[in-house]
Amino acid sequence: MYYDYYGFTEAPFNLTPNSKFFFQSDKHTEALSTLLYAINERKGFVVVSGNIGSGKTTVCRTLLNQLDPSTQTALITNTHISGKDLLTSILEELEVDFEPGSKARLLSQLNDYLIAQLRQNNNVVLIIDEAQNLKPAVLEEVRMLSNLETENEKLIQILFLGQPELKKKLALPSLEQLRQRIAVYYHLTPLSKEDTISYILHRLHVASGSHKKFFTEEALDLIYRFSKGVPRLVNQICDSALLTGYTKDIKLIDDKILEEVIRESPMFVIGEDETKDNSTSYPFIQRN
Repeated sequence: MYYDYYGFTEAPFNLTPNSKFFFQSDKHTEALSTLLYAINERKGFVVVSGNIGSGKTTVCRTLLNQLDPSTQTALITNTHISGKDLLTSILEELEVDFEPGSKARLLSQLNDYLIAQLRQNNNVVLIIDEAQNLKPAVLEEVRMLSNLETENEKLIQILFLGQPELKKKLALPSLEQLRQRIAVYYHLTPLSKEDTISYILHRLHVASGSHKKFFTEEALDLIYRFSKGVPRLVNQICDSALLTGYTKDIKLIDDKILEEVIRESPMFVIGEDETKDNSTSYPFIQRN
């Protein structure tokens, strides 16, 4: 709606993860480099965790674009499934021509596929997003996939993406064997103030192709103070602020626009305790 008004070629703060807008903060770059290393070196299990909106999926999409063409990938996003359904989904994602059957039969066909890929010097990567939703029994079955290996290397690399609850689930005594097999664990933290501002400017530059100023320094400061450096919240507040500016015919977003957006938009409703903390800094946030 407001893209032409500001001169954007596309939405700068779309909530859909887009690797085109990947911002190379220290944390996100380190996470991406860690994943590439673990996959290329066939390390087996890797876990990347982070709070909601921390940028895990964007890192994942960027990873997929940077993997070697010989790397075969299976991306699983539905994690409310059984072990057998998971195996079926993996085979479908890898585009394996398989015959339905028992879990043992499915696992055997997957193993045959992995051996065939190894002979072609191809790597196979399984990425499970929202892995914290997997039941412990299913997580244990995923561990069994790591038994598919040669004397020298893993036949399949497994990447878990999940919220902090994933770490708690992996700490269960019943999952000790899985926990011991995790070669790399990385936790994404929120952006610093400097990175948050750079993140906003980066996305604006990608969308506009220019270094035009769209937010005042006071507005940028307020965005960080409210979002606390969480990328998804940054996107939400920036998108709403630009839309509000468009409706008011204001091309430079200032702190007054931000105050209005935070005060009036239901998407920025936060928990009671957090509201109490923020209300000290933001007197314009009204408590119900």
